Amino acid sequence: MEYLIIIVSAVFVNNFVLSQILGICPFLGVSKKIDTSVGMGIAVTFVMGVASVFTYALNAYVLTPLNLEYIQTIVFILVIAVLVQIAEIIIKRFSSTLYNALGVYLPLITTNCAVLGVALINVTPSLNYNLLSAFVNGVFSGVGFTLALVLMAGIREKTVTSDVPRAFRGFPIALITAGIMSMAFLAFSGMV
Repeated sequence: MEYLIIIVSAVFVNNFVLSQILGICPFLGVSKKIDTSVGMGIAVTFVMGVASVFTYALNAYVLTPLNLEYIQTIVFILVIAVLVQIAEIIIKRFSSTLYNALGVYLPLITTNCAVLGVALINVTPSLNYNLLSAFVNGVFSGVGFTLALVLMAGIREKTVTSDVPRAFRGFPIALITAGIMSMAFLAFSGMV
């Protein structure tokens, strides 16, 4: 039951993009096409899941016993940067089309505040997460991020062929759409 609560919370209630407003740069930048959004979502989910394990373990078994919690953010960013480089190499090797489509947004996963946010949330003492809980939270936070990206991409693909007033075409309608999606996700607040 504990893991089900973590999953529902990560995907819907505390969705990083639509509830916590983290990770907006790739959300708005990559969400023009569904296939690109899925690729970015998979990359972010991979990084979030693996980073959750490594950062939790480093914090629990190295930083806390040595009273080095004050360098937590720096260590977490370094771990995330290494994982992003690994993800970039894998994507470039197996899907050069996706690699080219993601462009500058792929290396920006390193500075994606949603990835750092999940790492910091996982080590929050009040949550009492263990290594498996941190991993589940990381992976399903990535799934929630992917869900937000894919939903936004689907809507943005439709707005291209829709009769949108000239002043709202492009980025303005994307911001309005993101705001409406965020309000819709507020309906999940209080579930967990």
